[in-house]
Amino acid sequence: MLDLKRFTRRRFLYTGAALVAGAAVVGSEGLAESNHPRLVKIDIPLARLPRAFDGFTIAQLSDFHYEERFSAVPISKSVEMVNRLSPDLTVLTGDFVTVPLFEWQMSLAKAAATALPCARILEALAGQKFAIMGNHDAVGYPEKVITALETHAIPVLLNRAVSVERGGARIWLAGIDDILRGRPNLHATLGGIPPGETTILLAHEPDFADKAARMPVDLQLSGHSHGGQIWIPGIGAPWLPPLARKYPRGLYRIGPLTLYTNIGVGTIRAPIRINCPPEVSLITLRCASQSAGSST
Repeated sequence: MLDLKRFTRRRFLYTGAALVAGAAVVGSEGLAESNHPRLVKIDIPLARLPRAFDGFTIAQLSDFHYEERFSAVPISKSVEMVNRLSPDLTVLTGDFVTVPLFEWQMSLAKAAATALPCARILEALAGQKFAIMGNHDAVGYPEKVITALETHAIPVLLNRAVSVERGGARIWLAGIDDILRGRPNLHATLGGIPPGETTILLAHEPDFADKAARMPVDLQLSGHSHGGQIWIPGIGAPWLPPLARKYPRGLYRIGPLTLYTNIGVGTIRAPIRINCPPEVSLITLRCASQSAGSST
């Protein structure tokens, strides 16, 4: 049965605009740009970071939205790029699949099934890697998405945290279920972390940082926004999804919390990106005495 409440006027207008834009640029700049990931390097100082973790590198990929004809290309290229970087850890911040506009059970099941070919590509990522769920993953058949990832050596952090050790010290990597469509529980996610220890939170929606900043979280890594897929200089994105309108791209400081929003690898509704290429982020953690900065 069609859920008319979910097929909102905003979604209708955005889809129409995206299709019009797609028709104008498919085969030229927009489609070409969507196939060429850009490497963004960021140094992030953290006040509580153990000295042993100074220089620790984290590669971040997000928003894959697997589709054989389009997103499979930038996903594969991003995996190759990450493997050349040899990071200490890779995090995948959600949206492996795409929920269709009409959320019938059959179409949701078909969407969830695309997590399997996506996971096959991502399995080639070398080294330790973890994933979280995005809003598209959490709709319909989230267990199929989780199974596809975990059977391809990609553990999913679902309201839980794991420790990462280096040189006799440790930090914590925490992953919360999707804020919009999942069953998020921040207290359960952080509950097992000892007081005073460095915590990195993976949360698909970046605007959740306003809440995370009130908890003992040092760094939040998010995606969800796609950077709007179209970025107009001096204006920004014509459209951004809920919980990605305040912090849509790049590095932010919210009280004691640092946030980084990755603009994603894949596309949604229209396979185009304009002034907004797919992104592979390489984050280098620094002790607070170091300076923050970014380069491309």
